[in-house]
Amino acid sequence: MTPPPFHGLRFAFGTLSVFPVKVSRWDREAARGGMLCAPLVGVVVGVVAALVGLVVLFLGGSALLAAVAAVAVPAVLTRGLHLDGLADTADGLGSGKPAEDALRIMKQSDIGPFGVVTLVFVLLAQVAALAEAFGDSWGRGALAAVVSGVAARLALTLAARDGVPAARPEGLGAVVAGVVPVRGAVLVAVGVTLGAAGAGAVGGAYGMVRTAGAVLVALALAEFLLQHCVRRFGGVTGDVFGGLAETAAAASLVVLSLG
Repeated sequence: MTPPPFHGLRFAFGTLSVFPVKVSRWDREAARGGMLCAPLVGVVVGVVAALVGLVVLFLGGSALLAAVAAVAVPAVLTRGLHLDGLADTADGLGSGKPAEDALRIMKQSDIGPFGVVTLVFVLLAQVAALAEAFGDSWGRGALAAVVSGVAARLALTLAARDGVPAARPEGLGAVVAGVVPVRGAVLVAVGVTLGAAGAGAVGGAYGMVRTAGAVLVALALAEFLLQHCVRRFGGVTGDVFGGLAETAAAASLVVLSLG
């Protein structure tokens, strides 16, 4: 029998990655533990992305090629669900239609012009920023890959906090909406930010500030998008969660590429 604490881990890895983890429980208690553990999924995804980027550099590839390879890893390890969510969210927001119609647009299998443009610019930003980091040093690029992976999933933890409603009565958004106590979400955010600052300490005081700042900026932009989606759609959906993750990842990478 699986101990209760591991239900959350199973939920996190089983829903937020392609890792072969069986979700043994699909209830709000497991969802709460899963969303609190979401940054741990980010650590694993980020480490794999960093390793792939470093292998490309070791084999003689350019910083740009390493960045492309590293950015591709999270897409592969999530089956592209976060990117798909970003595109669908952009289409829903860009439609300018009432909530019900916008949600119907988001459920369609095709990607509209707003989604395509958003995907292109977000992926370009991620690749360009990570190439800048890898170009500066291998270690800085690897750190950026890991921090962006964690920041992306931390944004999901905060978006699943109590008080954020679901836009639909079904789907992943409905399962995880409002399951995380605000205090728990804040504690996880503080812990991740402090951990990021500690990891950035290898670059001195500025490195600490830049890495912690990357997490905070990522969360701020994700929160802005979250509030906008709640106003427009009446709550969150699985697509919105994907859009939040990709937005946070891009924002953190941009900050980490500066200086």
